[in-house]
Amino acid sequence: MKTPRANSIEVKKINRKTIYQFLYRHDPISIQEIAHTLQLSLPTVTQNLKELQERDLVIETGLFESTGGRKAKAISYNPLAKYALGLDVTRNHIGIVLIDLGGNVIHHERRKYPFINQRAYFEGIGQHVERFLDESGADREKLLGVGIALPAILSHGNETVQYASVIDFQGGSVRSFEEFIPYPCVLINDANAAGMAEFWNEEGIEDVVYLSLNNSVGGSVIIGHSTYPGQNQRSSEFGHMTIVPDGRTCYCGQRGCVDAYCSAKILSDSTNGSMAEFFRLLREKAPVQQALWEEYLSYLAITINNLRMLYDCNVIVGGYVGAYMDEHLDQLQELLARRNTFEPDGTYLQCCKYKLEATAVGAALQLVKQFIEEI
Repeated sequence: MKTPRANSIEVKKINRKTIYQFLYRHDPISIQEIAHTLQLSLPTVTQNLKELQERDLVIETGLFESTGGRKAKAISYNPLAKYALGLDVTRNHIGIVLIDLGGNVIHHERRKYPFINQRAYFEGIGQHVERFLDESGADREKLLGVGIALPAILSHGNETVQYASVIDFQGGSVRSFEEFIPYPCVLINDANAAGMAEFWNEEGIEDVVYLSLNNSVGGSVIIGHSTYPGQNQRSSEFGHMTIVPDGRTCYCGQRGCVDAYCSAKILSDSTNGSMAEFFRLLREKAPVQQALWEEYLSYLAITINNLRMLYDCNVIVGGYVGAYMDEHLDQLQELLARRNTFEPDGTYLQCCKYKLEATAVGAALQLVKQFIEEI
């Protein structure tokens, strides 16, 4: 049986998507290079770029140096053609960011707003979103929607919450947010969102493990540029791996979990909840903070080494603690090298790029990813 051939409209749509997606990853670039690399005719590329320009999705950004003839135009995607808003919902705060198509943060804020599973809470979220958009000056007509990151395990399709112990939202739905947010809304697990932000626009790397060290420990596994969810949407719950049999009690009720030893709260509780103050005192070699840090790193090294043995790929450490890890990376890599069976060093470990609001950025990138895939 012959496969039906795509009609001209479908072919045109496929070409337009291919050109835009290529341009998104390789701008600025000339029309000739696009045609040569994608093996499309110059008229096909020119016509599709014209249509994309009419939609304000593609812009000319100058001229390349001449190689003997006329200077070629430099073509780029327009990062300001669309925006996306990301919302990081935690037990006690909300973080909000506005990003452009390139994932660049235009405006951000974090404020105390304790989670309560009541209608008034979600109404307040809607009010925060509208006020934030007013302050940012964003054109609402260009807004793709709102990505909402939750410390929860989501159902297949990411519309409802399967499991939530950090916030009281088990069985909750995206509809609770949609009732008061007049833009398309999508839910995402908080650690998966942060992992997506760290991996966005990374060239040459397809697989990575992201370890989120916030007030609860989580993470994500990214394989072939896609998050691996697992059979039950519970992949990468690194905080609930056992590293000390019958050890400290975790908030989940089990004993010896990573979360009981590597939560950011273990450090910040010594400074009235201030992570910045903890690391300031650590720099000054305060005895209490030094002792906490040495113990913390010992358990963190066990956790990261286990991840390396499991997945055999680079590990990125992020979250509240990861944001301060650059200045302590050598110390942690040395601990990893001592535990590693196969490698002489711990250079596979990287620090997060986003030191602020990575989770909210990753939530917003869900909308950008969807836009690019469906253009």
